[in-house]
Parts: sequence; structure tokens; C-alpha cells
Amino acid sequence: MARPRILVVGAGFAGVACVKRLERKLAPDEADLSLVTPFSYQLYLPLLPQVASGILTPQSIAVSLRRSRKYRTRIIPGGAIGVDAKAKVCVIRTITGDLVNEPYDHIVLAPGSITRTFDIPGLVDNARGMKTLAEAAYIRDHVISQLDIADASQDQAERASRLQFVVVGGGYAGTETAACLQRLTTAAVKRYPRLDPALIKWHLIDIAPKLMPELGEKLGLSAQEILRRRGIDISLGVSVAKAGPQEVTFTDGRVVPTRTLIWTAGVVASPLMATLGAQTVRGRLAVTAEMTVPGLDGVFALGDAAAVPDVAKDEEGAICPPTAQHAMRQGRRVADNVIATIRRQPLRPYVHKDLGLVVDLGGRDAVSKPLGVELRGLPAQAVARGYHWSALRTNVAKTRVLTNWVLNALAGDDFVRTGFQARVPATLRDFEYSDAYLSPDELRERIGGDPAGPGQ
Repeated sequence: MARPRILVVGAGFAGVACVKRLERKLAPDEADLSLVTPFSYQLYLPLLPQVASGILTPQSIAVSLRRSRKYRTRIIPGGAIGVDAKAKVCVIRTITGDLVNEPYDHIVLAPGSITRTFDIPGLVDNARGMKTLAEAAYIRDHVISQLDIADASQDQAERASRLQFVVVGGGYAGTETAACLQRLTTAAVKRYPRLDPALIKWHLIDIAPKLMPELGEKLGLSAQEILRRRGIDISLGVSVAKAGPQEVTFTDGRVVPTRTLIWTAGVVASPLMATLGAQTVRGRLAVTAEMTVPGLDGVFALGDAAAVPDVAKDEEGAICPPTAQHAMRQGRRVADNVIATIRRQPLRPYVHKDLGLVVDLGGRDAVSKPLGVELRGLPAQAVARGYHWSALRTNVAKTRVLTNWVLNALAGDDFVRTGFQARVPATLRDFEYSDAYLSPDELRERIGGDPAGPGQ
């Protein structure tokens, strides 16, 4: 009999944890493993703000999938754009633009999420996100270039707009992004004697009434106090009404002249999940506690793109939050369940209690809540960085990150602009490919025209 074909979609925390477990527990002749990902690395997303601020180099948090000599999974360089669960075929657009039909016996869907946007005039054309390595590298160059241009400009109005920065989203990504980049500009402006440091203004806004409500009342207020003490203007209950290339209008009527709008107002599940035609929960694919998709044979889903029941909570209908610690543990449990399916053994549900939350605000500032214990300052910073360091998958990545942290602590920030996409208006529209997925009709036509499996 032919070996079962296991196809894993996505190389995030969930997908990589699943593949590594499958490789370790399956004999080489027991199944064929394939991984669909545009890049042959796992991105450690929680440290993106530190890449944007230059504390870490981009390579530090891009953990190679090919370093292990034991690695036997076939990497398909591209993105899944449609899944026909009846035909058991996944349609992949490769990085060269070709469409490939990839057959499977068992598929693990861990495509992650994309930046959540709203129908706000000018948003996708003028905002930048913080979801990919390319975006973080671009934002660093962009922010430093605003200082360079403002320093060279004789126009006071232009200077004012270049030196104001708006971050939308009071969650972890937005808060850490604003905190880290504000520290960068505060340090950098000392090297620009023609610029008045008082002109640099950072705005952090969120439609929610609280900053990072998951931290609780006290730690959330502590984080707000730290940021306000640094001069960051925090506006809650406020969002963007209109975004232009040189100004942003808030919903409270304020108009802020700025050339920098960073949008981190949440995420939504990958549009890939909609191509299955299955039930969803707030956009995430509905799954069982074993992370199988009801009614679809051989389909498992997890991570940001799946509504995995949180059975560790007593709340009815509770689902696991889209965090790294859940994704990694779900990946391992899904791998076990795929193996159990192949070996005709019972499946086990995913159960995990949240270990806590960490927020690195740069420098000596942090707030953390490990195992429910509230920490601030250096103890919180030690916990935050210790957690991130230990979560990195390889010793090479750990060494690079630790070296970058030590170098930054000893030598301070550097303000080199790499020129990354300097002449390209890289915005949400350019980095997010949410319109690249197949419609149900296109998927049926594609699979119906090529039912045999792989092909161009």
C-alpha cells in the first residue's frame, strides 16, 4: 500500500511544531511529509517590534527550517490558496506564480492569520502593518528616513508631519511596537542637532476602553503609565476615521499630520479557511477539541486560523486565544492525533492552561504575568526575555538573539538605514495578499479540470 501523504500548511508556531513532532515519531517509511510555506523559516513573531527598532537583526528571529540534518519533510515554496476536502487536493500558488494541485490523505491547516482591516478610507493604501519580517524591516527604514528628511527640510509643516507617528492597536503588537520605536526615535534624535526633540510625537490609539485588557487592571495601567511617562500620547475609545498620505483623521475629530501610520488593530484567520465551505466561528474554522473539522475527512486545523475549544476553561463556548504558546502545543497534539489516525488509535483532545503573558516595552521597562504573578520593571523584563529566548527553536537562533541583546545593551542603538524598498510605497496593500485566494467556483473549476493530482 502507498504511504499516507501528510500535508502541513503554514510554517508558523503551530505548523512547525506539528512537522517536528511528526518527523520524530513517524518512521521514514510510515508516511510522506510535505510543508507548504512561502519561506523556509519559522518567524518568531513576538520579537518583530525589536526588529523594527533595530534591537535585533532580521535574521535573528527567522529560524531556518533546513538546519537539521535529519530534516526529511519536503518543503513546497508557496502559499495554499484553496482546499477541496472532497477531492483531498490543496491548490498551491508557488513563489514563481504557478498553480499546483497537491493531493493529500491528511492535511493540517495552520496558515495563521492576516492583519484585520476595516472599510476605512485610505487605510490599506497608507498604513503599514507589523505582521511580517519584511514589514518590520521596512518600518525601521521608514521611521529613520522620516528623521533624515525632517532634518534636511526647511519647511516647518513638513518637519512636524515627518516627526509624528501613529500606531493603531492597543494589544501586545501595537503597544510593544509603539514602545520600541519611540525609544529608537528618542535615542536617534540626539544625532540630529537641527531637530527639536519636542517635535517627535508618538500616538497610540485603540477603540477599546483599556490597553491590553488581558493583563488585568493593575498591569494594564502600569503599562499605560510607563508609555505616558515617555511622552507617548495614548487615546482609548478612538480609532481612525480616514487615512491620507500626509495626515490621519481620528474618530474623535482630531487631525494629526503624519507620514507614518502603523496598523496593528488585530488579526483575522487566513482567507484559506473560507475556501473549505465549513462552519466558522468569528472567521476561524470550527474544530473539535481534537482539532478535526467535523464532516471533513482527514482535515485538521489549529492555531490562529482555527477556533479550538478551550476545555481548560469552565466557560461555555470558550476558544483558545491566538497566542504562540497555544499554537506550539496545539501543533504537537495535532501531530499525535494525525499519527493516531494513521495507526487507527483514539484521538486525544487539546488541553492547556495559559502560562501567562509577557510584554517587553524596551530598555528596563516591561510588565509580565507569569502563572498569575504580576511583575513590573527588571523582574518583568527578565521573565519576558527569558520566555522569548527559551521559546526560540534552535541554539543558533538563541545565540543570535542573546548576542544582539547584549550588544544593544552595551553599545546602544544604531540608526543605519538599509534602503529596503526605499522607492516602493510598501503599505498593507503591498504586504498582505488577502485577494490571492480562490473562490468556491474557481476551486471547483480548478480541481474539476485536474482531478489527478499534481500539475501546472
